[in-house]
This record gives sequence, structure tokens and C-alpha cells, in this order.
Amino acid sequence: MPTEKTDAATTVSATTAATTNKSAATDRSFAISLAARFSLAAFLLVLTTLALSYGISLLFPHDPFSVVLVVVMVMLPLTIIVMRSQLHAMLALFRALSGTVISYQDGDYSLGLHWDRRDELAALVDAHNALGNVLREQRLNLIQRELLLDTMVQNTPVAMLLIADQGPVVFANIAARQLLFEGRKIEGHTLSDVLRHLSPSLREAIDRGGDGLFTVSSKTLIDGNPDEDEEVYHLARRNFSLNGRSHELLLLRHLTTELRRQEVRTWKKVIRVISHELNNSLAPVASLANSGGELLRRGQLERLPEILSTIEERTRHLESFIHGYASFAKLPTPRIEATAWTTFISRLQSQIGFHLSGDLPEDTVSFDIAQMEQALLNLLKNAHESGSAAEHVSLSVRRIQGGIRIDVMDQGSGMNDAVMANALVPFYSTKRSGTGLGLALAREIIEAHGGRILMRNRQEGGVMVTLILPG
Repeated sequence: MPTEKTDAATTVSATTAATTNKSAATDRSFAISLAARFSLAAFLLVLTTLALSYGISLLFPHDPFSVVLVVVMVMLPLTIIVMRSQLHAMLALFRALSGTVISYQDGDYSLGLHWDRRDELAALVDAHNALGNVLREQRLNLIQRELLLDTMVQNTPVAMLLIADQGPVVFANIAARQLLFEGRKIEGHTLSDVLRHLSPSLREAIDRGGDGLFTVSSKTLIDGNPDEDEEVYHLARRNFSLNGRSHELLLLRHLTTELRRQEVRTWKKVIRVISHELNNSLAPVASLANSGGELLRRGQLERLPEILSTIEERTRHLESFIHGYASFAKLPTPRIEATAWTTFISRLQSQIGFHLSGDLPEDTVSFDIAQMEQALLNLLKNAHESGSAAEHVSLSVRRIQGGIRIDVMDQGSGMNDAVMANALVPFYSTKRSGTGLGLALAREIIEAHGGRILMRNRQEGGVMVTLILPG
């Protein structure tokens, strides 16, 4: 409630100051300058001095010393009174200006000034009041932005901890207090005090440092029986300097619910794809087996080889499909070994045709040869199946700053935006007999090597797949 009163008072002051500024601006056309006012006062004082000297000289025509003495005794106090009357209001204004400046330094912009004389000081007061209005509006905007930011930070599901100089916690939002300190205030406690109340796995993840995912075992009661469950979190740490002191920001996000939703969606998609492939293979096999049995019962054996050959073809396709899924699910950790680019590319060209664009780097490269070979074979196979002529399928390797870039290019029909957006998603395929695992497996292999994969349509037609590997 004090804030509302302050805002109301500030608004009234702002309105009053604005009205005063308008009035001053309206009367500006009748302004009398300070120079004119002081010149007029000086002229009147001189005129009064002359008149008084003339009158006194008539009373003392033969005594000039007395005339001068009387004039000085009369005009000196009169001059002081006139000048004080002219300067009194100005000095009060200067004191008021000093007071408002001190208020501005203290963050109070609610004070304004009023000057009813029409001179240069009125313009100074107007400028001062305008400055106060601007500062007041900026402060109100800043307060609103801070309130919005604080609301967002306090209500975000990400737990946030700000630690100063590896010492006490200086800020913690609601999620951090609930997750790390049973809802109690964390500010003022050290990180070691906070970690003392946590589970060993969570404490180990924070002590270890760096960013990454980790799991925390939690015990719950189901039907009166204890049951262990694993919660997944992502920890991110950032260091920065604030007010000349080093600070560390810890961001802890609970990902269990999101990962489980994604896991369910993935399993549903896997089941749909596997069901579709099994139905496509088993339905013809069942039909052909029934036909073969009927032909065998009738003694018509001429078509049996053809039927058995078709059954074999469908079962081999099903075997290949299942093998592809197994390869994707059981991708081992890369076994890094060094090899020459010429040896690796020659081995690749012996398995699939492509045009080598540019020269190969002369130095050796280190990666899992079998996995990288599989990834590039998948990409080159896709390039051949894109509708591109075989001679337009090309591969280039070149060293870039901090790594190696491999480009696989074709001049096929390219991809529309929807296909491009989903091309790297597992199980997504636009081919009638595709499994949707070729590009997904390639991405899995490249990311396991610490690299990344990029795709884009080429201006001359076709697609370019770029692999960036660390050097």
C-alpha cells in the first residue's frame, strides 16, 4: 500500500509540474530579463541619488561634505534593501534547486519547483522540472520492468541460484527454494549448507561442475510399499562479473515429465512404424503361403518357386528392417583411431559411387572408421535415391577453423520445408520402403563424435548435407 500512495503522490506532482510548465510557457511572451530588472533598479537608484543630492545641496549650499554624508547615509541602506529584495527570491530558488538535486540523488523525483517571475530563471526552472518528469517516468518504467522480470524469474519452473564470490547465495527463486531447501529462504546460506540437505547424486552433480543431465533417485510409497523412481535434471552454470564481484548462476531444470512425454510419443511412433512394416511383410507372406498350400494340394507345382522366392524377398526385407532398428538402438561408443583421408575415401568409393570434389586434406583424421563409413554411406545412398544423376552425386572434404567439414551434395529434386524440418527425426521417411533411420543414424554418429549435421537446399537444385567434425 505505501507503494500505491507514493505512485499517487508522484502522479499529482507530475501533473502539477506539467501545469506549471504550461503556465510558464504561456507567460513567456511577457518575460522581463534579469538584466532589464537590475538595470531598471540601478537607474532608479541613481536617479534617486541625484534627486536627493540636489535637494540636500539646497539645504546646505556651502557644505558639500554634509551633502555627501547625508546622501550616503540615506542611499546605502536603501540600495541594500532594494538589492536584497531583488536577490532574496533568487537565493531561495537556488536553495530549492540544491534541495531537489539532493532529492534526485536519493532517488526521489517527486519534487518540483515554481518561479512566478518571467525571466531567465523561469526557463531554468522549467528545464529542471522537465528533467524531474523524465527521471520520474524512467524510474516508473524501470520499476515496471523489474516487477515483470521478478515475476517471470520467481514463477519459472527452472530453479535459479545466484552465488557471490563462491560464498553466500544472494538470490534464489521459488523453484530453487522448493527443490533445494524445503521451501525455506536460501539467501545468506552458503552452497555447502544447501548441498548438505540434498541427495548424494544431486550433490555430486553440483559439486562436479559443468553442464549436463543427471538422475536423482527418489523413494515414493505405492500401496504402502516403498518404490524407487529416477528423476532427471539438467544443470547449467554460468559465471559473470556484477558490481566488480564474480558471481555464479546455477540453473537446475526438472526434465522428468517432459522426457517421459517424449518417450511415450517416441514409443508410439516406433510401434506404428513397426506395425506398419510387419503388416506390409506378413500379410503378403501369409497370402502367398496360403496360395502355395493350395497349389501344392492341387499338385500344381510350377508356380511354387516364384511364390517361395517372393516369400524369401519379403522376409529378407523384414530382416533388414529389424536389423536397421537394432543398429540404431545399439550404437556403441565410437572407437577413435587415426587414418589417412585418401585411404578412407578410397574404401568408401569401393562401396558406392560418387564424385570427389576438391583435394583431400593431407593430414590424418581420427574417428571411428566403421561408424563414419556407415554415416557417409547412408548420406550417399540418399543422394543417389534423390533422383539425381550418379555423376552429380559428389563429396568434398576440407579443413576449416577448429574442425573438418564434409559436404555430400546431389542435384535431385530437393526437399520442401516440411520434409527438411523432419528429415533428421528418427522414423520419419517419405520413401515407400524407407525406415526413417538413415539420416537419424548419421546424426547419432556425428553427434557421438562431438560434431553436428546441417542440411539445406542448393540453389542449383538438390540437397547439401554438411558434417562438421572437431579437428
